[in-house]
Amino acid sequence: MSTENEGTEVPADPTAPSAPATPPVPATPPAAPAPQQAEAPASEAPTRIQPPVQPPAQPPAPPVPPAQAPAADPAGAAQEPAYAPEPAAAAAGSGGWPPAPPVVPSWGEPVPALPADQAAPRKRSGGLVAAVLVAALVAGGIGGGIGYWAAQREDRGPESTTVSSGEAPASFKREPGTVAAVAAKALPSVVTIQAKSGGTQGEGGTGTGFVYDQEGHIVTNNHVVASAAEGGTLSATFSDGRTYDAEVVGRAEGYDVAVIKLKEAPKGLKPLPLGDSDKVAVGDSTIAIGAPFGLSNTVTTGIISAKNRPVASGDGGGSNSYMSALQTDASINPGNSGGPLLDAAGAVIGINSAIQSTGGGYGQSQAGSIGLGFAIPVNQAKAVAEQLIKTGKPVYPVIGATVNMNDKGEGARIADQGAGGTEAVTPSGPAAKAGLRPGDVITAFGDHPIDSGPSLISEIWTHKPGDSVKITYERDGKTAQTTVVLGERTGDS
Repeated sequence: MSTENEGTEVPADPTAPSAPATPPVPATPPAAPAPQQAEAPASEAPTRIQPPVQPPAQPPAPPVPPAQAPAADPAGAAQEPAYAPEPAAAAAGSGGWPPAPPVVPSWGEPVPALPADQAAPRKRSGGLVAAVLVAALVAGGIGGGIGYWAAQREDRGPESTTVSSGEAPASFKREPGTVAAVAAKALPSVVTIQAKSGGTQGEGGTGTGFVYDQEGHIVTNNHVVASAAEGGTLSATFSDGRTYDAEVVGRAEGYDVAVIKLKEAPKGLKPLPLGDSDKVAVGDSTIAIGAPFGLSNTVTTGIISAKNRPVASGDGGGSNSYMSALQTDASINPGNSGGPLLDAAGAVIGINSAIQSTGGGYGQSQAGSIGLGFAIPVNQAKAVAEQLIKTGKPVYPVIGATVNMNDKGEGARIADQGAGGTEAVTPSGPAAKAGLRPGDVITAFGDHPIDSGPSLISEIWTHKPGDSVKITYERDGKTAQTTVVLGERTGDS
């Protein structure tokens, strides 16, 4: 219980007469309480700042020593109280001094009620509790009011205080290396290609390409532009909607690579950076950009699932190409063909070219992605693109032998006879000079195992004419090795 503004308890005087049986009746009525106490309710007393206590004008008279005290008058004891409070003291704080101590009743007598001015301090504890309760209720009311106000503002929608992305762009900044950052940088350099044939039907299709240089050269797949190569029309649309007419610079059917050029190339073209496909590892992140089923500027992600996959790609017209492909599980569908396959840094590591369809065979069809996509390694595509820009014609490395394209599982078998009755091993060609004969089964080309004719061709086309490559082969049940120096063939014939 608080002791603020309460008097210190005075011990009873042993020489004082016993207390009267009835409460004393003061000679004069008690003074009216001070105005400030009459105006404030008791419950506010604990929270009101109290004025400092002023000292009395004159010190009180010292008590009468016990030796000089008059003898107790039995008759007068019943008429006067043990302590006769002075009018100033009875005024309950009008002089600033604490009230007189309570009258001590006789043994067995009921305790008399204290005057109102002396009972008030005992209510301070209850007043304090009440004040705290009131404060708590007020605080609770404020909290509830704020919650209701916030809920109401949120429900009203337009007056919501939620910060939008436009007001806080820093919090939505895409850090370098994220898929969003790579895509945002690459998309302006990727185009959607529309190809139409020159026939009355105007047949064609949609594919993808990417900016190769500032002169306006665009690299894509051969099967994307093949229908427009002879008298057809080509157009390339950028991610911002700008469309430009284009023309074919050169095509390589065997590599499935083509280069087109914008007829009126705009200034400020940004070629995509080229990576190193030889350094790609299984598990590396990949990002594919294209127009699957005509949905331009589509971005998908995945990883490198495998390397050196022997894959045939083509336009469905019987003209096939072979590549030692990068396999990815990034979603690739018809329309992605010719688009870039990027690494996590945004460099091109391949050209998306083929998918494994549910129909069983490789190549482009209208089947959807099943997580098996294939891309031409960019190191090979770069060499082909440079040759096409320079001469307009592809150059292929060859071994000078015809191999069986149907057998699979035991290697690439050199046929007994070539196409049209020609010899299977070209006289004085690379294979003949290396000592190879019809019926030999090539089981390894360099460090790569060979299980079929397509896998041998795809490995040969990862090299350049003039390269020396070690070959492992089988003849009459015996394994042997030789070295072949690759020749060359210009154009598609």
